[in-house]
Amino acid sequence: MWITPEEVVLKNALKLWVTQKSNDYFLLQHRRGHGDTGGKITGLLVGALDTVLDSNARVAPFRIVLHVPGSQVSWVIASGVTLEEVLRHWKWLDQNLMPYMSVFENKEDASSFVLGKVKGLIAEEVLGGQAAREDDPARFREDLVRFEQRFGLPQREKLVTHYSCCCWKGHVPRQGSLYLTTNHIAFYSFLLGKEVKLLVAWAEVMRLERVSVGLLTDVIRVHTRQKQRDFSMFMNVDEVMKVMCQLTDIALRRLLDSGGLTLDQSLQDCTNITKRVLEEQMLRQYVLSLFGLPRAERLQEVMSCSVWTPHARCHTPGTLYTTDGYLCFSSREEGQCTLIIPLEEMLCIEKAESTSSLPNPVIISLRCKRAFQLIELQRRDELVENVRERQRALHWKHGMIHDQRKKSTISTTPYYTFCYDTVQSDDEDNSVITDKALRHTVRTDMLITTFHPSQSDSSNNMCNTEHVKERLWEDHFAEFGRGVHMFRTDKIGKLVTLGIPESLRGELWLNFSDACSSLAAHPNYYADLLERCRGETNIATEEIERDLHRSLPEHPAFQNETGIGALRRVLTAYAHRNPTIGYCQSMNILASVLLLYTKEEEAFWLLVTVCERMLPDYFNRRVIGAQVDQSVFEELIRERLPELTERIPDVCSLASVSLTWFLTLFLSVLPFRSALCVLDGFFYHGIKSIFQISLAVLDVNAGELCTCTDDGQALMILTSFLEQVTHEEETHDCADDSGSSPRVQITTLITDAYEKFGSLTVKHVEMLRCRHRIQVLQAHEDTTKDNALRLVTPDVTLSQENLSDLYDLFKTEHFISIYWGDGVCSSPPPAAAGLCAERYFVDRAQFKSLYELLVPFLCGSHTDTVAQRTFTLLDHDRDNLINFSQFTHWLDILYCEELNERIRLLYRLHIPPAMTEHDEDSSLLKSPVLSSSRPLCVDLPNGERTSYEDQLKQMLQDLTRKEKYEEKHLPHMNQREFIQFCKTLYSMFQGDPSEAELFQAIGMVASLVLQIGEARHRGQLSTEQEAADGASGHTHPAVIGGEASESDGDWSVSFEQILASLLTEQVLVNFLERPVDLSSKITAAKTRQYHERAGLLMIQHEAVR
Repeated sequence: MWITPEEVVLKNALKLWVTQKSNDYFLLQHRRGHGDTGGKITGLLVGALDTVLDSNARVAPFRIVLHVPGSQVSWVIASGVTLEEVLRHWKWLDQNLMPYMSVFENKEDASSFVLGKVKGLIAEEVLGGQAAREDDPARFREDLVRFEQRFGLPQREKLVTHYSCCCWKGHVPRQGSLYLTTNHIAFYSFLLGKEVKLLVAWAEVMRLERVSVGLLTDVIRVHTRQKQRDFSMFMNVDEVMKVMCQLTDIALRRLLDSGGLTLDQSLQDCTNITKRVLEEQMLRQYVLSLFGLPRAERLQEVMSCSVWTPHARCHTPGTLYTTDGYLCFSSREEGQCTLIIPLEEMLCIEKAESTSSLPNPVIISLRCKRAFQLIELQRRDELVENVRERQRALHWKHGMIHDQRKKSTISTTPYYTFCYDTVQSDDEDNSVITDKALRHTVRTDMLITTFHPSQSDSSNNMCNTEHVKERLWEDHFAEFGRGVHMFRTDKIGKLVTLGIPESLRGELWLNFSDACSSLAAHPNYYADLLERCRGETNIATEEIERDLHRSLPEHPAFQNETGIGALRRVLTAYAHRNPTIGYCQSMNILASVLLLYTKEEEAFWLLVTVCERMLPDYFNRRVIGAQVDQSVFEELIRERLPELTERIPDVCSLASVSLTWFLTLFLSVLPFRSALCVLDGFFYHGIKSIFQISLAVLDVNAGELCTCTDDGQALMILTSFLEQVTHEEETHDCADDSGSSPRVQITTLITDAYEKFGSLTVKHVEMLRCRHRIQVLQAHEDTTKDNALRLVTPDVTLSQENLSDLYDLFKTEHFISIYWGDGVCSSPPPAAAGLCAERYFVDRAQFKSLYELLVPFLCGSHTDTVAQRTFTLLDHDRDNLINFSQFTHWLDILYCEELNERIRLLYRLHIPPAMTEHDEDSSLLKSPVLSSSRPLCVDLPNGERTSYEDQLKQMLQDLTRKEKYEEKHLPHMNQREFIQFCKTLYSMFQGDPSEAELFQAIGMVASLVLQIGEARHRGQLSTEQEAADGASGHTHPAVIGGEASESDGDWSVSFEQILASLLTEQVLVNFLERPVDLSSKITAAKTRQYHERAGLLMIQHEAVR
């Protein structure tokens, strides 16, 4: 390949390079010792030196050097792994450059001419290849060429990045190159004459972790189902780990049954995946989780800046993130100061005059008469123009949806004014509802205002506490702002910990979660949704009806039809909005609580925000998100509670208890008022708060948990503790209870959780989620495989080990098509999507590949035809796909069934539907033994000889009695089909040691069957002739046998006749009953499957090009 010219001093390079060919300007050299078949020490040492000392393994065994006479410096302009490759470049130089070199009188001009031509060739190749989208196209192109040469995979195998690393085998390291592609981990090493190639599919990776091996503290361990691999590198360990996790996560989402997990649109096409795209995707995921933004938001700009914070009277440095619909700011220390500004709330963004104290300032004005100042923006002009463009696009899409605010208060701070929305009146909400009937059913007030739970004697104290909290929050609003765009600091976190007053709870939930933005952007959406789903009945609505009366049954709001009706409408509307999720248990509990403190439409949008933004993937059909967080929680227990982990090494049981905590956000395990405080923290901090509180619960009970003897006892301890967690307003009611267990206040528990585990960040949680999602998806894949094998096992006699290996081969063939083919089988048909046994399918081309790998008898050039007919026979649904069950039944007949069933399968391959009229109709096979007039006889075991006719009559009678109660008779085979049947048999025997005897036996069988068919044909003609004569009273000439045989329209033989004929030839019986080891076939198929399919697909792609 052409490489970016590199200077080299030939005088120093001659020790490592040998000139093989030269002319006046160019030298073709090979690496000293390369190609020595005797394994000379020179070649071994040079090869080891190239691999170990060159961190990027950039030394190829052949190269072309530009050497201008009289110059002290030369340039390497091309390199290659094979001599043929560099000879092509040498020929190009000789034909295209050498004729013009004599024109230059100045050696510098000659060098510049050649170097310019080489760089132009490289630029052309880069523009037309994968390297064009990389940060360093020339370097990436060289890595890509080496990768393709070393592994020989199709061009659709997209290389993402390349690193220098060591792969450990025990305690022995092998230095080499690590290639990370969209589908595989590839490692290459050449050390002391030994070449090592390793290719591991991401779909086989079960777990990724960083471990310590000996003196090395940073080793990336890749676990697969068969073994584990350790990779170490001196630099970029964190980067390699992140890229590996991302690529594995993307591959598993794309290939396995992810239970409803979605893959970002930018990652759908593997050819678009680059290292830069992965970095952007990771940052985007972090930003969405940090600020709780909609999953569809795309990250636009990221830049450092400082924001004027009036409460601190200073500029707070941090990072500005802009998306399609938001402008967000986060301080350098995560959580210290956060700001979220929806673009729909923005009135304008303007550039202010830059000064030494306020460099590059930008003023952002909101509709509520608030303004924010940003300074130190390096790309200020670009930011302002892009934000304005997106703002115009949003206004054009949604129109001016915001009315004038009712109240506004202007602060004395020049860059800081604020106002907040007041609660809309019922009349305004009613005007949104377009349907007259819905106007009377949708509630426009909070249920808590109508239905109050029973009050205790301490109600006055509760009222006083509420008033105190309200005053604190009002003071906070005056200083930090009110609404989505309020400053979120440590102070507001402390107020949330103390509990939000009931009068403000609904408003703050909407603001913290930004559900109010969705509500404002879709004013008629909920009402229209209710109208569309009215009267619908499906699985989701049936499940909703069953759970309606289980939702907070102790609360008076859900003891009558008013609350039940509102809950029904919210859940039904969401199930209609998102049929992928539909309805999931625990949604009813959450929606009930939301309805208590918000209006019905607000509760709907809060539910949407929780299910689709704050808890993504929690409420799909396999609750993948909750299981991932449960696995993350298990690792956090090991990280944050080491003493508990030492006493209880297996913390899996403790983490499993937390599944309900995460799914219901503690609403089902804590007393109601205590659970509300947890919910307050969740809406402000996000899922991080649930992790922190869960760790605090285990920390408080660590002493008792360490003494547990079983999981049930641990569950009872935790359940009892959570039941005793009370709200401060309920403590007075329980103070007089004698003999009761010591109670813990919820505010104390939450405060301890934030203090002890406050170092837990969103970034760390997202990193752990990415790693543990791999384990959860692979665990589901193992379950899918077990279910598929369990369904197939009763119908076949193949061993469990063979079935398991066949499933892996079948799945791999499915994946290979997605990797390098057209991806036509990337998802199962809709009718089979819900069946675990029908998860993977193969088409004709994929089945042909498996057929050639696993069939016991190949048919030479006829193999392709037989494979096509076999696929047609197995494709019962005629959708050009077969599933694993059909595949295993076919192999079970070939390897485990009796001879009669194997011949039956062969027979069915040559009659409809497997063989159609459009199949090739070959002429009669030319063979001297294929004569219908030859006398036929058979030798019996007792030494006697009898005719084939008598022998066949007896065998047919036996077969008829045997199959009388078995499968129904197969259709007869006509002469054309029988010829194809004979052709298949002939092709099966080619190359066999007993080929001559088998050909002779087939000739005998074919001749006998032809006689039987002709005899039957004559009998039919005679019967028809007699019937015709009897009807007309005339006599016609008899039809001679030769004339009858020429018309094969009525010529036919039955399966029993062919089977009986085949059984008369013992050599045929021995061949067909010859045992073939399926295990050895599978072992060979595992090693051949990748290489053969890759080579075939490369040939196909080259032909298309």
